[in-house]
Amino acid sequence: MLAGRLEHGGESKMAYVIAAPCINVRDGACIDVCPVGCIHGRQEDEQFYIDPEDCIECGACVPACPVKAIFAEDAIPEKWKSFIGRNAGYFKKWAAEPPVAGRPGKT
Repeated sequence: MLAGRLEHGGESKMAYVIAAPCINVRDGACIDVCPVGCIHGRQEDEQFYIDPEDCIECGACVPACPVKAIFAEDAIPEKWKSFIGRNAGYFKKWAAEPPVAGRPGKT
């Protein structure tokens, strides 16, 4: 089993997903508490994303999020299910040039 991904019949899933409430808020409290730096976002991104390869499933980000945007994949509200693919796809998009961990504008 990969960190942050649960294997189910050969398919992997996201441990945690950041959904709609993060859009255009990007508070960053989740980044501050993440022990492995798996939450990312570029300056031009409208929200943060959790890297499923680096996430250790500790859940520290969930209570830290001031807008309650972070959910375990199996607990995400139906209206935000599309964010599962959006989060997973983000890291495929940037595979050649991974986003920098931490708050936008910081290195």
